[in-house]
Amino acid sequence: MDSSAPKRSAGVVVLRRTSAGWRVLLLRAYRNWDFPKGLVEPGETPLAAAVREVREETGIERLAFPWGHAFRETGPYAGGKVARYYLGETDAERIALPVSAELGRPEHHEWRWASFDEARALLAPRLRGIVDWAESVVSA
Repeated sequence: MDSSAPKRSAGVVVLRRTSAGWRVLLLRAYRNWDFPKGLVEPGETPLAAAVREVREETGIERLAFPWGHAFRETGPYAGGKVARYYLGETDAERIALPVSAELGRPEHHEWRWASFDEARALLAPRLRGIVDWAESVVSA
């Protein structure tokens, strides 16, 4: 593998329809909020990696892609890594934070369903464009 190629991670902006409008699933690890995501493994498609990461990090099994498989990517960060996000929908309200086999503890410390505005306030600047994209897609 080309060591100069960016490391790729893939995840899903998981949305849930509520009486108060759309809610976005955010996960917190230490002080950082993000969407469920992780590295794409050799031989795995980014979409398959994204779905696997949602299941591993949240326990969500029911994930639909009513907007298709369009995605948005972040600019390079953390040593050149690029994150690709798909837009998915679930009806799950409660999230599990399963214990990671590699870490021996959950990868995340907290989860919450946030409005688009709350998500923009909590997420790092590199992810605000992802939130803007998700909101524009579901509002179309």
